[in-house]
Amino acid sequence: MKKLSLPTLLVAVALGISTLSAQEAARPSTTDPQPRNPWIDQHEGHVKKAKAGNIDVVFFGDSITAGWGSAKEIWQERFEPLKPANFGIGGDRTENVLWRIQNGALEGYKPKVAVVMIGTNNLTGQRNNPTEVAAGITAIVEEIKKRSPDTKILLLGIFPRNEKPDSPARKDIAQVNEIIAKLDDGKTVYFMDIGKQFLEPDGSITRETMPDFLHLTQKGYQIWADAIKEKLAELLGGKSE
Repeated sequence: MKKLSLPTLLVAVALGISTLSAQEAARPSTTDPQPRNPWIDQHEGHVKKAKAGNIDVVFFGDSITAGWGSAKEIWQERFEPLKPANFGIGGDRTENVLWRIQNGALEGYKPKVAVVMIGTNNLTGQRNNPTEVAAGITAIVEEIKKRSPDTKILLLGIFPRNEKPDSPARKDIAQVNEIIAKLDDGKTVYFMDIGKQFLEPDGSITRETMPDFLHLTQKGYQIWADAIKEKLAELLGGKSE
């Protein structure tokens, strides 16, 4: 094997550093609010609902939250009496939810509770690292606190994804959740990690709960509803039925 001269090695190292920096620079910022053209109409619909008021519980998230639309019976039974609003939009990342909150999704009403579950899309595609994703979630929490100081925030850990427990995505999710768990102050922010309830005893995920090992089935949404029932009732100042 031909040995490289010291100058050549230095150039190679420099190029490697430059490439890494370029890759890092190309990653979307998790804390820089960004709209997404495909969902402007959905967002405007949310803003219209927000300005109409009469919302005590608002859900912010991505397609997993938006998917409550496919579990209407569970939603109506468990959440409809609580005056809810579902402001989940498929494909959203932390920077998108942050933009929506800053641009009307939290105007016209002061919810008693905001349920937040976001971040999984930041860990795929134009992938951010766990620290960056946690920073984006933190920015969302701080924005809600700033705009509606009396709102209690039920911050959910990112749900597990992928079939096997040794999936790299599972490790990333665990790291994000470990960081954002520290946002729980017992006064305004309350963290819950209900991820284990979606798993089998061996840590795997079945299609019965997540058909694509990411989104939820009716069974999955029932697990979610049951898992937050008591805490949500507590934050609303009442008792679960």
